[in-house]
Amino acid sequence: LSYEGRVRILLPEGGRLFSADGVSLSVKNATEAIVLIAMNTDYFGKDPGEESERQIEAASRKSYRKLLAGHTEAFGKLFGRVKLDLGHPAEREALPMDRRLEAFEKDHNDPSLAALYYQFGRYLLISSTRPGCLPPNLQGLWANTIKTPWNGDYHLNINLQMNLWPAESGNLSELQNPLTDFTESLVENGRKTAKVFYGARGWVSHSISNVWKFTSPGEGPSWGATNTSAAWLCQHLFRHYRYTMDKSYLQDIYPVLKEASMFFVDMLVEDPRNGYLVTAPTTSPENSYILPNGKKANIVAGSTMDNQIVRELFTNTIRAAEILGTDKDFADTLAYKRSRLKPTTTGPDGRIMEWMEPYRETDPHHRHVSHLYGLYPGDEISLYGTPELAAAARKSLETRGDESTGWSMAWKMNFWARLHDGNHAFKLFTDLLHPASSSGTSYSNGGGTYPNLFCAHPPYQIDGNFGGCAGIAEMLLQSDENGIELLPALPDAWKDGSFSGLCACGGAEVSAEWKDGTVVYAKVTAR
Repeated sequence: LSYEGRVRILLPEGGRLFSADGVSLSVKNATEAIVLIAMNTDYFGKDPGEESERQIEAASRKSYRKLLAGHTEAFGKLFGRVKLDLGHPAEREALPMDRRLEAFEKDHNDPSLAALYYQFGRYLLISSTRPGCLPPNLQGLWANTIKTPWNGDYHLNINLQMNLWPAESGNLSELQNPLTDFTESLVENGRKTAKVFYGARGWVSHSISNVWKFTSPGEGPSWGATNTSAAWLCQHLFRHYRYTMDKSYLQDIYPVLKEASMFFVDMLVEDPRNGYLVTAPTTSPENSYILPNGKKANIVAGSTMDNQIVRELFTNTIRAAEILGTDKDFADTLAYKRSRLKPTTTGPDGRIMEWMEPYRETDPHHRHVSHLYGLYPGDEISLYGTPELAAAARKSLETRGDESTGWSMAWKMNFWARLHDGNHAFKLFTDLLHPASSSGTSYSNGGGTYPNLFCAHPPYQIDGNFGGCAGIAEMLLQSDENGIELLPALPDAWKDGSFSGLCACGGAEVSAEWKDGTVVYAKVTAR
């Protein structure tokens, strides 16, 4: 990339601007200085120098008040759509954030901190992506080093997807567009990867990607072999349709779903041990298991997460084809292949099995809980539809434990919300907000939250913020094609409150108020 940053200092009330050393700028005898900064690269094909100069010139012609007013209006159109009130403890709200987090660690009676954290997540999403831009990476848009952790890239075995979890329910549906664009941009390279690595049609991506559209297996087979990330990205594409009911959008993204499904039509093979169709080779992301001979292994034929994601992809593609009135023969093929995938299964210990066999995991408390994908963000496992699997998922979570890295605790918030256990979801929220310092948290003992409310993965990684934001919404509102649930996982800590502007599947906007945990007002607007 070529890139350019420009700075211009305006002195509207007079003063002197000079450079004594040719490197730094100095201001003297001024009562006001406005610092304008423009930064651009040529990633989208524009000359970064010309773009920076154009932006600086345009900004220079406006007063500070007009610049601020324009920013406030543009930002407010998005941010102001949702309101959340959980109460206002004045003594806590007066504290600076480092002390407020310390107080919350000792006494969890601070409901407005949860509302603030939710809106902060929406603020971060609004500030880190827009239609026509890239989706937020592992650090969102914020970095304090040139070489960022994990190269600031896109990890597709949950992290990028988690960044967009708050978008639809948080009334920021158009901020899903950059992820849709990015997913579509992976297809061309994904076709090459499918052909070269698997001899398959369609397109595929693996655990790692970046702005250069990398789709091949990445870095090491122990986790780079995961090959269902394209299918996971397609969940977001179809989820956008579920929330908007935009048929023209569905028409546009259907080829992406179809080709992702086509890859698995060709790639799935029969496991001679049981007759099921399986992905091979694959992993349960980043986790390992113990073989009968005592050795550790990561690679398997088939994993529970793969089965859940592929089953979901086939289902969504079939539904899209039905809605659009196309590809009946292909949909029939998908239905047949889907019927030969192993269903989500409870093992002898009463937990959801993570692999095709009841292997013992090397780390019982591993941060990835991929075999519960069907509970969240999927909807294959539910209290109403599959109560036995829901009970097995609960036992899996209890065995895995709560303590983990930041984004993992945020994911577990959503799991417990789906199980309608608001108090346990809230307990994960309190763990997520454990005060962390930049030097005092190690990777091994989990994250927390820095004094600026950024998630300490550790180190800083923004998906914990976005996952926690989505978890709060999931505690207040859940929806699918079967209906809308108000306050499905309300914790005791939020006994009174209200929200407006949250969104539900089917193109609905929802508002509600409750007292002593009971809904006293609700409004659903069909959009």
